[in-house]
Amino acid sequence: MTSVNDDAFRAGLDNFRTLQADQQPVWPDAGKLAAAVDTLGGVAPLVIPQETETLTQRLAAAGRGKAFLLQGGDCAETFAEANADRIRNKIRTILQMAVVLTHGASMPIVKMGRMAGQYAKPRSSNEETRDGVTLPVYRGDMVNQFEFSEASRIPDPQRLVQGYNIAAATANIVRAYTQGGYADLRQVHEWNRGFMENPAYKRYESTAAEIDRAIRFMDACGADFDQLRTVEFFVSHEALLLDYERAMVRMNPISGLPYDSSGHFLWIGERTRKIDGAHVDFLSRVSNPIGVKLGPTTTPDDALRLQEKLNPQGIEGRLTFITRMGAGKIRSALPALAEKVTREGSPVTWVTDPMHGNTITSASGYKTRRFDDVLDEVQGFFEVHEAVGSIPGGLHCELTGDDVTEVLGGSEEIFDDTLALRYETLVDPRLNHQQSLEMAFHVAEMLQKFGESRAS
Repeated sequence: MTSVNDDAFRAGLDNFRTLQADQQPVWPDAGKLAAAVDTLGGVAPLVIPQETETLTQRLAAAGRGKAFLLQGGDCAETFAEANADRIRNKIRTILQMAVVLTHGASMPIVKMGRMAGQYAKPRSSNEETRDGVTLPVYRGDMVNQFEFSEASRIPDPQRLVQGYNIAAATANIVRAYTQGGYADLRQVHEWNRGFMENPAYKRYESTAAEIDRAIRFMDACGADFDQLRTVEFFVSHEALLLDYERAMVRMNPISGLPYDSSGHFLWIGERTRKIDGAHVDFLSRVSNPIGVKLGPTTTPDDALRLQEKLNPQGIEGRLTFITRMGAGKIRSALPALAEKVTREGSPVTWVTDPMHGNTITSASGYKTRRFDDVLDEVQGFFEVHEAVGSIPGGLHCELTGDDVTEVLGGSEEIFDDTLALRYETLVDPRLNHQQSLEMAFHVAEMLQKFGESRAS
């Protein structure tokens, strides 16, 4: 473990401090913040550079249409839910989805969780008012607490250290489940067969039967190799809290380059992607593969400038554009971006986030999304890339492995009056376990059709 202490590197990495840093908490005690940052500067890395380099290669393959990224997890992880059962359920859901997508895509699926670091969220306001009382807004468990009280809402730098400790435990659990036999393809397929027993999912029966035949064929051939028993699984989060991210930078002892050891993949949000802002500057100086969320107001020139700043060497797999346009805007907003970037820009991996552009408030007052809108945005994403000649490289979803009731619709039909049954999210609504698998079957069909179209 080596911290980045070289003066030249420090000068560059700390340049973000001279720029506008949006969506940062107002820490009330500078001394406590300095102590927390100093502690984080000496902790063990959560990921190692070789793993981030492997992910860069995998994302490069996705950008060329030789793999497909599946990235999923909570909108905002909470400290209280960082237990083995909840983590296992999310991993299980992503693995189940990956089996279905592998069949549809006929190529490797890069599996990645929004896990082990997604403890902070951007907010539309710095404050929240209830019954005449105004307090700092909840910014995620790494900053403050959800409870609406003065003591809970004061940003506490010690929560940065607590967040690291919980992220480390989460990453260890992820490795145990994905490397210790839990991820065995044959076992995951058995879980999916259980999903298919529900009559609501009869339309996916033929796909499930084809997967079943393929696995029985491998068994008949005596196939029993590591790739069946273990999987690569990467962790990611939005690099929002710059004090935390900077403290987690370490030096790659082989390449001599700095990397952010807080996660394999880090992304910049729609609200913090200003080309002259602190987040873009900071992530331009670490060697991890990185992503940028692009909303419907993004211009083609915006995208090109981000490419030039974040990937000036044009390294494949280094930069991922995650589009979050909304079902009603994807078909009109994405074509110009995809056309210009494909024609003039350096290599990029295109991924769709069909969640954030489709948030609504239900009649009963719950923040929610419609399952059909989520699917329609993914469909539009595929349609645009097919028309432009670019590659749809992945899917980025907010999901949970639990049977919550936060997103309307799906074959099991969650209605407005049933949202209250298990509405558990503190920030954004997530697909539940069943809806996540149903989405995987839909996206597998899209991947299959896209592949057939490219081959013809």
